[in-house]
Order: sequence, then structure tokens, then C-alpha cells
Amino acid sequence: MNAAGTWWDRIIAGSAQGPVPHVTGTELALVVLLAVALSLPRVTWRYFGLLATVTHELGHAFAALMTGQRLGGIRLSLDHSGTTATYSRRRLAAVWSTFWGYPVPAVVGAAMVWCGFNGWGPAAMSAGTLVLLASFLFIRNGIGVLITAAAVLSAVLLVLFVPPEFNGHVMIVLGLALLVAAVRDLGKLAAVHLRRRDRLPTSDAYLLFRATRVPAVIWIGLFAAVVGASWWFAWQPMAQVFAPLPGPALRGPGAPPA
Repeated sequence: MNAAGTWWDRIIAGSAQGPVPHVTGTELALVVLLAVALSLPRVTWRYFGLLATVTHELGHAFAALMTGQRLGGIRLSLDHSGTTATYSRRRLAAVWSTFWGYPVPAVVGAAMVWCGFNGWGPAAMSAGTLVLLASFLFIRNGIGVLITAAAVLSAVLLVLFVPPEFNGHVMIVLGLALLVAAVRDLGKLAAVHLRRRDRLPTSDAYLLFRATRVPAVIWIGLFAAVVGASWWFAWQPMAQVFAPLPGPALRGPGAPPA
């Protein structure tokens, strides 16, 4: 069978729930370190940050389509910036699509972590690959096409070469990395409002302020609330792994035997 046929078979097979992966506390600690290593150091952020940008812009696009807006297209840049053009005569719809940028990497990351822990890693990998493929319909610049093509190629290689039993582990790593990326991007957004105010027109919080007159700090707080809720959701299965196993109770002198 050729590679395309194998890939499509893996995509279809991913629609079903697979075995729940066994994740030890030591492995999860290493996974957390790997996720941080993808999202914090400049050398890795230069590349992984592009996936966070794609996720951010797809969040705008999906929110726009949810509310019946016309999607003009997505433009991506190598400096991790991006724009999503939408058209709507309804202000609330425009506000909705503008909001769903910064929180989306955290929401997607939390969903990936949950899928990874609950046997839906192959499904998450298949769905992510198809979403990235569909996003080609909306990319409007050459660099954006290259960035999206690299993301699609990475997803295709994961589908082809990662055994299904390891998909959950991969989803946990990528999900946690997106969660860390969401926090990093919130920090960059806060820096724009505090120290780099010449870049305010590029801030979603500033655009929301212009549209609603609600202060940008409120919108940043709402972004942070969604990101925090996503972290809390992702932490639930992780807490069960890190929870210490119950040990034998300590008994004092003269205590009756168990």
C-alpha cells in the first residue's frame, strides 16, 4: 500500500478510541520539561511558536465562521505575527471572533492533553491534521502557505510513523507545549500594553477596546481566565498521575496490629 493510502487508513482508524496510555509520574515530569523546552527557549520557540500562531489565527477564523461572518483569509509571518480578515455588520459577532485568538492555543492544548490521557490521542492527531489541511483554503500569503505546509507535513509524519499506542503520549507533550505557549503569548501581549505601546494596533485586546470601549485590561483578564481554566482542566488527569500512592499507616507503640 502506498504512503497516501496508509496515511488515510491511519486517519480513519484514529476516529475510534484507542487504549488508554499508561503514564508514570516520572514520565509525566519529563513530558512537562519537554513541553517547556518546546515553548520557552528562543531556539525552539522560533519554530514551535509558529504552530501557536497558526492555532491563534485558526481560532479567529473558526469563531468567525461560527457566527456567520465572511472570512477574507489568514496571513502568517515568520515573526509569529498573523492577521485574520473577517467581514460582518454585526458588532457582537466581530467581537466574538476577535476574542478567540489568544485563548485558543490553551483551549486546544487542554483538549489534546485530555485526549492523550483518555485514549483519544489518535483521534486528536487525525482531527488536527484534517483541520490543518482545511486551513489551506484560507491562507492568503506565500509565507503562510509555507508555515501551514510545514505544520501539515509534521502532522502527516506523526500519523504515519508514530505507533497508535504512543499517540497519547505525543498529544500530551504537544498539548502541554501549547498551554505553555498560551501563557508566553499572554506575557507578550501584556508587554505590548505596558512597554511597547507603539504596537498597540496589533493587539487583540486593543481592537476589542476600540470596538466595545471596555478597557483592554479587562479583555486581557478574560483571556487569562480562559487560559487558567484550560490549565485547570488539563491538570485534572495530571494530578491523578502525580498523586502519591497510599502507603501503610504509621502505628505507634502498643497499637493493635492491622
